[in-house]
Amino acid sequence: MQLPTHLWNTVVQAAGAWAFQLVFCTAAAYALSKLKPAFGKLILGGILATLMVPAQALVVPKYLTVADLGLLNDPLAIWLPAVANAFNLYLLKRFFDQIPRDVLEAAEIDGAGKLRVLWSVVLPMSRPVLGVVSIFALVAVWQDFLWPLMVFSDTDKQPISVALVQLSQNIQLTVLIAAMVIASIPMVALFLVFQRHIIAGISAGSTKG
Repeated sequence: MQLPTHLWNTVVQAAGAWAFQLVFCTAAAYALSKLKPAFGKLILGGILATLMVPAQALVVPKYLTVADLGLLNDPLAIWLPAVANAFNLYLLKRFFDQIPRDVLEAAEIDGAGKLRVLWSVVLPMSRPVLGVVSIFALVAVWQDFLWPLMVFSDTDKQPISVALVQLSQNIQLTVLIAAMVIASIPMVALFLVFQRHIIAGISAGSTKG
């Protein structure tokens, strides 16, 4: 079954999507929350409006774009579309809104620039919500089936979610169940290790201070 190969493909795709999403969503949320750009509310409204578009309606445009860029059978076909996650961006912005302005002003008085404030002040205070966003980003890629099936025609580059379905016709049921259990272990272990941070991040939006 080449299970290690497919598991490694999934790890690479999920890790890349997580890294891209964490960097760009955090930067965008910080800009919208603390830097107050022109037309910031309009931009945020446009971003949130994308949540009302069914995911199925975006499959064909995304595929044509990826194909035109020559990214088929490339992990970038998973990483780049994952960057634009309106829900995680909004979650981060709401958390940043609750960080007291006095804390940021104190850092600026000490000579810290906008980027230094983000790196040294905002991010350390945002570990709970960053943990939640990380879980959402990793699970979304790990369990995705339709999009990897479309962009990875090369069997050796397919993630475990696609490989198991395609191999299910040619292997015994007991072997398939064992492979599904093995495929689910990383996400279960991730939740068990970081469950304290996940619960703290979910409840962080309900309090102010």
